[in-house]
Amino acid sequence: MSIGGERIEEYVSLARSLDQQARVHGVELNVSCPNVSKGGMHFGVDPEGLRNLLSRVRQATAKVQVVKLTPMVTDIRPFAEICQKEGADAVSLINAPLGMAVDIKTRRSKLGRNLTGGLAGPAIKPLALYCVWRVCSAVDLPVIGIGGITSLEDALEFMMVGARAVQVGTCNFINPRVTLDIIEGLERYMVKHHLKDLSEMRGKLLTSDK
Repeated sequence: MSIGGERIEEYVSLARSLDQQARVHGVELNVSCPNVSKGGMHFGVDPEGLRNLLSRVRQATAKVQVVKLTPMVTDIRPFAEICQKEGADAVSLINAPLGMAVDIKTRRSKLGRNLTGGLAGPAIKPLALYCVWRVCSAVDLPVIGIGGITSLEDALEFMMVGARAVQVGTCNFINPRVTLDIIEGLERYMVKHHLKDLSEMRGKLLTSDK
């Protein structure tokens, strides 16, 4: 279950409550939401804030802890390293980068009072792939790749740069069956390429022509 909050105490309270729920096996700490006016990505761009948050939440629950990171930083790797040091079980990335849309007739933001919002969909896939590749080279934590995944080919790209799993978001609004399509496509891909496990191609990006 994904949780978020404006203050550390809100994350801790949610994590403690979910710790008592047998059907909840883990929590994803959203420290990078671009679509709310308060809280949002505050913790995801502040190393000390992130460190304190993870430490407090770890004390509140023994369940699997995943941290969802933002690309809106100069270098995402130190934030993944903090997650690893503070005992996170995995990281997921990327959350949507910030964007804007303006109505030229009204001269107002099309996104309402917040003025800005998250840019999602295929446009962010190159950025997401880059961030996943960078983080996979920096930490030993499992990385869940997110950002613009609409097909089997997209999912394979994320796995080839090191992702252990992928999340599909925006494309569900276009094709509600997309996740099943990707799973079935992975099965066919593994049969065609004689793979017994996806780990055989995970992180196998070739870096030269030789």
